Amino acid sequence: MAKPNNESAQYLISTVAKRSGVKSDLVRAWERRYQAVTPTRTNGGHRVYTDQDIARLKLLNHATNSGHSISQIAQMSLDELKNLLKDEDEAAPEIPVLTPAAQSDRLYLAQDYIEKCYASILAFDARGLESHFENAIVELGTEAFIENLLTPLLTLIGERWRLGELRPVHEHMTSSIIRSLTYVLRNNSPCADNAPTMVVSTPIGQLHELGALLAAIIAEIKGWRVTYLGANLPAEEIAAAVKFTKARAVTISISFCADDHVVPKELRRLKKLLPSDVALIVGGRAASYYKSVLDEVGVLNIHSYGHFRQLLDQIGQGNMPEANLTAEISI
Repeated sequence: MAKPNNESAQYLISTVAKRSGVKSDLVRAWERRYQAVTPTRTNGGHRVYTDQDIARLKLLNHATNSGHSISQIAQMSLDELKNLLKDEDEAAPEIPVLTPAAQSDRLYLAQDYIEKCYASILAFDARGLESHFENAIVELGTEAFIENLLTPLLTLIGERWRLGELRPVHEHMTSSIIRSLTYVLRNNSPCADNAPTMVVSTPIGQLHELGALLAAIIAEIKGWRVTYLGANLPAEEIAAAVKFTKARAVTISISFCADDHVVPKELRRLKKLLPSDVALIVGGRAASYYKSVLDEVGVLNIHSYGHFRQLLDQIGQGNMPEANLTAEISI
């Protein structure tokens, strides 16, 4: 590696991500939008960071996980960040709860981003859409990004596609960009050694995996150790993954309905193959289409993302919720 201009700059971004706990893509987003750190570059053009940069990123990561907006704290000095966190730890160690006014501001900001993102989709501007997504993740946080921006945007795309305003290629472009941002969205914090385990997938014939990806991310944020299997897997393979990982729960996403017997057959088969103490969670935009088999199999009734998180808490603590008949969340 070429010698950097700054003698104290010695770490590549991969090392910085491991030591700070902040994903590489998020480091770059904070750097580009808020100048949270200012790395130098090698003669070959690679970013290099200092120990001070790593210390800043650790503190910024702690502060944003505690509810602070990166836009408000990115320019604080190390001492200011330390004092901010010290004062909060002494005054109120629990994570702050958003006030109704703050929640309203976040919803307004999310709606603004939905409009910007849709305009980029309509113009087939992949670079612009990716930039809006990156900025929204930073400003909203992962959970609000998924709940208040991404889910409504995907619903809007589906509606406009049915009206003929968008083509399938618009949806494919959007999905591809969302997949590329998965590493930014996923939880930065390592799982506890005793974290509950979950397997996430879609059954045979269900090729749309964004709902499953979002479910996996939400479970990770709640402290679960998630094994994401991708899409279009037979029941036997999903059950095998449960056995290998000793999973406490399986989350299945159904995003597409068809006049066939594949999904009902696979759900019945999966239910038979799973141990009785493993929770089966079925969601997705098309889950209600299979209500009869869901009634027969018995799945957890998920009313909202908040309810989904509550169920994860219950299952993680060893309390199996009572099986219900429908899955109502669009994941």
